[in-house]
Amino acid sequence: MSDTPSLIIAIDGTLASGKGTLARGIAEDCGLPHLDTGLIYRAVGKACLDGGIDPDNAIAAAELATGLDLNLLDPSVLRTAEVGQYASRVAIHPPVRKALFELQRDFAFQPGGAVLDGRDIGTVVCPEAHVKFWVDADIKARAERRTAELLAKGEHMTVETMLAQLQERDERDRNRAVAPMKPAEDAHLLDTTHLSIDAAREKARHIVDQVRARLASR
Repeated sequence: MSDTPSLIIAIDGTLASGKGTLARGIAEDCGLPHLDTGLIYRAVGKACLDGGIDPDNAIAAAELATGLDLNLLDPSVLRTAEVGQYASRVAIHPPVRKALFELQRDFAFQPGGAVLDGRDIGTVVCPEAHVKFWVDADIKARAERRTAELLAKGEHMTVETMLAQLQERDERDRNRAVAPMKPAEDAHLLDTTHLSIDAAREKARHIVDQVRARLASR
């Protein structure tokens, strides 16, 4: 693992809160590589789905997680509602999280730093991150956003069904035994219920610029 990079940014939050879009924007603004860590759990979930493997089988899921290639992640294939449900189920397994932990750490600690978004980046994967954000929104707003996103891709889903799925997923992610979904104590909170992604990006960028200036003055 390389020496501590110049800047690690951890962006955590709930599904459909806008954290992924925000993370990509901040990475672009800062000229840093970006990793959507949700995709690696989705990749494991998709592998279970394709192989007819029970996602509740921790050992089998962990075997699939071992040796996962970040270069083979395809968002267009992995961002379906069905894969998302599988991802949430495999993510509760300690062996799966252990298998993917170093993969995320290595990405974060590459020379220059990186932006990572997920659910436990600031609390577990990179608690030493220089900047941490927690992004959330009202669950109904999140359900409406996610439904619109899926419909745009041709995947039929009602807001009511998505709302139920989000409630189930939030409950599972918040109450899993290992790395439960929660904001880091020192995270900057961004509520995007009534905040546009551009406004959220501007707020986040202001905070990042302050931290960068402080680090440069040391």
